[in-house]
Amino acid sequence: MKGAERVLVAGAGGGFDVYAGLPIALALMESGKRVHLANLSFSFLYGLDDEVWLEPDVAAVTPETKGPSDYFPEGVLARWLERQGLPSTVYAFPKVGVRPLTAAYRALVSHLGIDAIVLVDGGTDILMRGDEAGLGTPEEDMASLAAVHRLDVPEKVVACVGFGVDAYHGVNHAQVLENLAALDASGHYLGAFSVPRNSREGALYLDAVADAQAATPERPSIVNGSIAAALRGQFGNVQFTERTRRSELFINPLMTLYFVVDLDGLAGRSLYLERLTGTVLMRQVGSVIDGFRENVRRRPPRTIPH
Repeated sequence: MKGAERVLVAGAGGGFDVYAGLPIALALMESGKRVHLANLSFSFLYGLDDEVWLEPDVAAVTPETKGPSDYFPEGVLARWLERQGLPSTVYAFPKVGVRPLTAAYRALVSHLGIDAIVLVDGGTDILMRGDEAGLGTPEEDMASLAAVHRLDVPEKVVACVGFGVDAYHGVNHAQVLENLAALDASGHYLGAFSVPRNSREGALYLDAVADAQAATPERPSIVNGSIAAALRGQFGNVQFTERTRRSELFINPLMTLYFVVDLDGLAGRSLYLERLTGTVLMRQVGSVIDGFRENVRRRPPRTIPH
């Protein structure tokens, strides 16, 4: 990102994924970059006022934007950013298929003059290529990956944080490591880093997650809550929401690690990404993935022997 001037940090998987990109965004801002935040939204964006929309599928959410009162991560984040004295617009994309999502990204990139994109996944299921034992929740991640892959932007990377959280959605994490090794062998793995708790980025991230949990008590982010717990040095079955009370969590230091890969290299390893390019609706993305999985020979799950 050394040569980039305007960077878009975007949540790939919807919901609170944009929060997982906050430490990266804050560090890039501190280095002098002009950073913008975006997110694939799970909120009902089509109910927003007309003036919010830059393009048919690009909403510019500000602290003043009136949205759903019970679940609106982009609005909550915009208000938190304003209180920190930071640029406070969060761009939001509705849950659409790859064709309109590509157009939305392209319009936003043009509007902001973006020359680098960091696509952020809370979790690591975006690294699944399609023949693993389980894919987690791939629809939104793969739609975002396919859309950004089609953009002509000089620098594009994927950053994943929250290693282990996708186990509850069937991801085998030995296969996550196997995929990272394959990306390394092909020259597309760019390395890993963590955010120290006592850094400015770490402290602000913890504050933002706590603020979001307070603002959305019925649907707090399990992923970011887990990452935040790990960042505070907690370990094991750390319960912070009723949503997980029937599950035994394994909060651990690996959850604070970011794994970074070249976006186009990752897209090139997917066994089905090209099949998604013509989709218009998110449910079509899911149907294409399900159809692919019915006929693919799956790699058996493995155990990490440590």
